[in-house]
Amino acid sequence: MAAASKTGPRNLITDVAGLSVGNAQDDGLKSGTTVLVCDEPAVCSVSAMGGAPGTRETDLLEPDKTAPGVDALVLSGGSAFGLAAAQGVMDALHKQGRGFPVLSARVPIVPAAILFDLLNGGGKDWGDNPYPALGAQALAAASGTFALGSVGAGTGAQTAQVKGGLGSASMVVDGITVGALVAVNPMGCVTTPSGKHFWAAPFEIGDEFGGLGSDPTQGLQDLRPSAKFAAMAGLGNTTIAIVATDAVITKAQAKRLAVAAHDGMARAIVPSHSPFDGDLVFALGTGKKALETPDIQLSALGHAGSVCLARAIARAVWDATPAKGDTLPTFRETLG
Repeated sequence: MAAASKTGPRNLITDVAGLSVGNAQDDGLKSGTTVLVCDEPAVCSVSAMGGAPGTRETDLLEPDKTAPGVDALVLSGGSAFGLAAAQGVMDALHKQGRGFPVLSARVPIVPAAILFDLLNGGGKDWGDNPYPALGAQALAAASGTFALGSVGAGTGAQTAQVKGGLGSASMVVDGITVGALVAVNPMGCVTTPSGKHFWAAPFEIGDEFGGLGSDPTQGLQDLRPSAKFAAMAGLGNTTIAIVATDAVITKAQAKRLAVAAHDGMARAIVPSHSPFDGDLVFALGTGKKALETPDIQLSALGHAGSVCLARAIARAVWDATPAKGDTLPTFRETLG
């Protein structure tokens, strides 16, 4: 995979054939859900490197487990309450006749991961858990195009200094497409200490997150105090992501792709993978294109996944929009 890279036609994870994405959010809640749905069950695995993950059905994704593929993946706000979004997706898929066949029964496989957005200024005094309905709404909205920024699972997301959001990016290298989808809510900073540049700037394609370039400051830079950390005593974090490819990969190879993609998180967020973050990456393959030399090309796929993820993280913050009651500004607001 030595050819020059370029984005897919949408610069979204849905450039990977066989995938759709939908968002649903409640602006009063300042929270929401994002669903990635596969046209057909897709090979999938996961890697969690943060110290505080919140998940559902991820044990099934280990290479030694039986489930051959997933029907959908859910990224949600709401902390542990948000895991219920997967139930809304699962119920809706069951009505569609989707799911892993067990004799005459079918069980949709819908793993999920959540981020903590319970202290972001939104109203959280619900009676019935709102997330199953949000999950079903996001599934119903799934298509090849979708909004970025303060939508879906990124609606109430925050970084150390500015609002987070939902981001996506894609890359095509030697005919293989790789894409990333991420909800950005870290303890760490997505921008450099100057507040004017993204850590991910060296990987930007075109001006997809403003074309601001790399920070010219040389050497190790001291980080600014985290406004989010001070307000939440270090709690309320996590960046959750999906990296996908149209290549034919095994479950074990998907696991390696998920591990490698975490490099993109570390390039775009400083610090990342902290004890206070539940940083997690799902990786899946839709199996549309065979690899000529899988063992060799897997390394290139991992690199492409990490680059897409770094870019998607910056795009999430770049596309965030202000809303009533926000406790942090958007990045663009800080530029003046």
